[in-house]
Amino acid sequence: MVSQTKDFILASASPQRKRLLEQIGFAPKEVVSADINEQEEKYEKPLEYVRRMARQKALAVSDLRKNENILASDTIITVGRRIIHKSKTPEDQEKVMRLLSGRNHKVVTAVCLIDKKGKIADRVVTTRISMKRLSEEEIKAYVASNEWVGVCGYKIEGLLAGFVRQMVGSFTGVVGLPLYETRNLILGAGIR
Repeated sequence: MVSQTKDFILASASPQRKRLLEQIGFAPKEVVSADINEQEEKYEKPLEYVRRMARQKALAVSDLRKNENILASDTIITVGRRIIHKSKTPEDQEKVMRLLSGRNHKVVTAVCLIDKKGKIADRVVTTRISMKRLSEEEIKAYVASNEWVGVCGYKIEGLLAGFVRQMVGSFTGVVGLPLYETRNLILGAGIR
């Protein structure tokens, strides 16, 4: 499908999200990165956190671009109630890989759309992933690949795909934008 520019702004600098939208023919007319505080609140549950992040990103860009349709998204990895944030160092990423090794975890993505009239609609999609037990060599090789840089935990569309035993949910949600739910939000806002 040829991607056509649609009447919305993507509040995300993620190249993966832009590519996914283009894949289904919904290229944003503009991309504006949202600068927000991503600190967790005390006692905040993972689903509450990811929904709040997507909403705050949309609201931040909506403040900059009045009377526009704004689409934002946020993705996190959770192990139990623990949220895995972007690693800053290779050592941090090795700890993340050891935590995920041989365990089930969830990837949760929230999508928020604020239409031109200020109406807010959002969806949260959870995908369950079962990962094989990783050897120290596999962990070190994955960290050395630098695929994890700039993303939360890992990129499913890269080397890590070879370590996933089972996935139940949305593949595109794990990449960063659940396309079925996102398309419905966009169409629901009257964007054609």
